[in-house]
Amino acid sequence: MTTTLSETTTPAGREHDPPDRPRRLAHRAGPADRVFRGVSRAGGLAVLLIMCLVGGFLLYRGWEALHVAGWSFFTTEEWAPEGGDFGIAAVLTGTLLIASVAIGIAVPLAIGTALYISEYAPGRLRRLLVNLVDLMAAVPSVVYGLWGAFLMEGSVLGVARWMSTWLGWLPPFAVEGVDPNDPLASETVYTRSTLLAGLVVAMMVTPIASSVMREVFSQAPVGEREGAYALGATRWGMIRAVVLPFGKGGMIGGTMLGLGRALGETIGVVMTISLVYEIQPHILQAGASSISALIANRYGDASPFAVSALMAAGLALFVLTLIVNLIASTIIARSRSGATGDA
Repeated sequence: MTTTLSETTTPAGREHDPPDRPRRLAHRAGPADRVFRGVSRAGGLAVLLIMCLVGGFLLYRGWEALHVAGWSFFTTEEWAPEGGDFGIAAVLTGTLLIASVAIGIAVPLAIGTALYISEYAPGRLRRLLVNLVDLMAAVPSVVYGLWGAFLMEGSVLGVARWMSTWLGWLPPFAVEGVDPNDPLASETVYTRSTLLAGLVVAMMVTPIASSVMREVFSQAPVGEREGAYALGATRWGMIRAVVLPFGKGGMIGGTMLGLGRALGETIGVVMTISLVYEIQPHILQAGASSISALIANRYGDASPFAVSALMAAGLALFVLTLIVNLIASTIIARSRSGATGDA
């Protein structure tokens, strides 16, 4: 018996065909498209121009002080421009400490609030909570400052003393010059501290961060949500496997947006701290500092050279905020938020 094997041949000329190449699609932009593109481009360029003008103005006005102080401007704790001894080491450290306390308190609150609104709250309550959170973001800073100075300050004393008693072995929670175990010790050492300012700023930051996170959580793909439930996941399991990974960029973006607000907050901080011109690493102890509070306190009676020094301090805060936002945009660009689901 003879078996014939069939051969598979390539059609004639197929091996000589040119490789596939993507076609360029011709598109004629209509009048509306051209207007929209022009307005968008002009808006982006205007924002960039304004930022450059702000930075250039601060650099121009602060150059005299920067030229006199040199690199010691970033290492000196004192603030006496008339005497030639001034720097932002203390106020910059205080700014970072207040912002860190605020973010450490605000981020867990913002994530919890956003998850409850987007995943657990019923319809009517959800709309009410969304409006309340947005309303909190619109409350003026001076109102938060009054709330912190006249209500929170007395309430925080007990908490600060408890933290000093049980966590005082950690340097940030230590308080110098007081025995926390002495029941007769004065509690004034705990007033107008970094902790109080951080709490006030955290209340300002939480609504902004929560709004950003809520919007991202609500856009998690429905297909992936249903797939998680189909595999037997609980609601928390679905949130942990789908919503939180999808909303990573939103959480980072909300955190960084809140950090930018915390770094530059002025009135709320001025009303809740006793400004000191030395590095104060103890967040429970009275006395704190920030660049924005320094400018607000000293600008009114400053000499021309002192104004130049304040402008230099403002330039440092401006650059710091830009760096924070740049890092945030880079992290968000690499995150998964906004990706469409495959399910």
